[in-house]
Amino acid sequence: MVFVEKGPEKFDVVVVGGGPAGMMAAIQAADSGAKTLLIEKNRSLGKKLLLTGKGRCNLTCAVYDNKEFIEKIGKNGKFLFEALKNFGPLKTINFFEKRGLKLKEERGKRIFPVSDEASAVLDLLVKTLKEKRVSFKLGEKLADFKTKDGKIEYVEMASGEKVFGENFILATGGKSYPVTGSTGDGYAWAEKMGHNIEHLFPSLSPIQTEEDWVKVAEGTSLKNVKLKIFQDEKKSAEYFGEMLFTHSGVSGPIVLLASQEMGPVLAAGKKVRLEIDLKPAVEFNELDLRLQKDFKLKAHTDFKNYLPDLAPKSLADLIMFLSGLSARKKLFEITREERRSLVKILKGLKLNVKDLTGYSLAVVTRGGVDLKEIDPKTMRSRKVKNLFFAGEILDLDGPTGGYNLQICWSTGFLAGKSAGSVYNLE
Repeated sequence: MVFVEKGPEKFDVVVVGGGPAGMMAAIQAADSGAKTLLIEKNRSLGKKLLLTGKGRCNLTCAVYDNKEFIEKIGKNGKFLFEALKNFGPLKTINFFEKRGLKLKEERGKRIFPVSDEASAVLDLLVKTLKEKRVSFKLGEKLADFKTKDGKIEYVEMASGEKVFGENFILATGGKSYPVTGSTGDGYAWAEKMGHNIEHLFPSLSPIQTEEDWVKVAEGTSLKNVKLKIFQDEKKSAEYFGEMLFTHSGVSGPIVLLASQEMGPVLAAGKKVRLEIDLKPAVEFNELDLRLQKDFKLKAHTDFKNYLPDLAPKSLADLIMFLSGLSARKKLFEITREERRSLVKILKGLKLNVKDLTGYSLAVVTRGGVDLKEIDPKTMRSRKVKNLFFAGEILDLDGPTGGYNLQICWSTGFLAGKSAGSVYNLE
């Protein structure tokens, strides 16, 4: 009897990265009839997905007009036209709901699972992957992509094992939340295969300030405030909503949005200043007149006891510190100059930006694989014939509110569909 040695197994599609983009890509590739393998260096899939939306998973947004969605992404948004046409927010919602996940819409058009559990989203994806007979290689690190004649021949695992495939999808994510395994490996592989990587910056990140008095207000949340951004003393943007003080600076929804453009700006050496308007509903002079009236009506009230009428109680000590006014000082004793200084604090609490907190707390990575080197109709590389990209590794990032996960679903769907089709498996 003659025994024939069995060669290494070969797959139609090999997906590298088990995050939201990679899982969606693998599902669609397998749904197209392709024999699919999903490689993830963590021992489990979707580790970062479990952290999204503070563990609740803001999985998409109820923005069904593709033009409106693209405008939110900014200058690179047009790249997403085809991906959104194939699998936009509405189709994403249908994908999850028809598989039994109940969803709800909250303010800001944000879509969450009714259970408020990100694990419910992950469980559904893993179940679907298994139903589609996707093979897994978990807890194993990939070492390199081996190319020949402009195509990937196989990927080599850290163990030395070779994994062969017809098409490959790189969906390794960015550099944000490195504890989840997003350490930027994909950028190095893409660059080695001839791709340009646009400058990388943490995005949707808390901000560190030069002032250390923020420690006094650590944990204080501010609602309905206006945040103004100044670059080299010129106003560049403003936001309205919620924010909070941290041990080293500020965070919260409007701060994260403001941070989107700050990475490149700070790297260019520009000075960035924040101004928090605690009383955006009234103008400076109007607020000053209100204080004048109050100071007369409550002339013998201690300044400290009056402060709750002006700002959150938790900010009382901070305002006293910044204004230099004594807690026991009676309102009638406050001079015009002191009163005007107080109004300036309330209408423009100034903070100088030191830096962004960094990738450890950033929601996404700004920058990535140059979109000019990718076909937006298929997510196929223009440099390597059988390579596709999906998710955060791309030079695409949006605001908070489900946009970034939708980018993962849309590009993952299109990459998987394209790589798994008969046409692309020629």
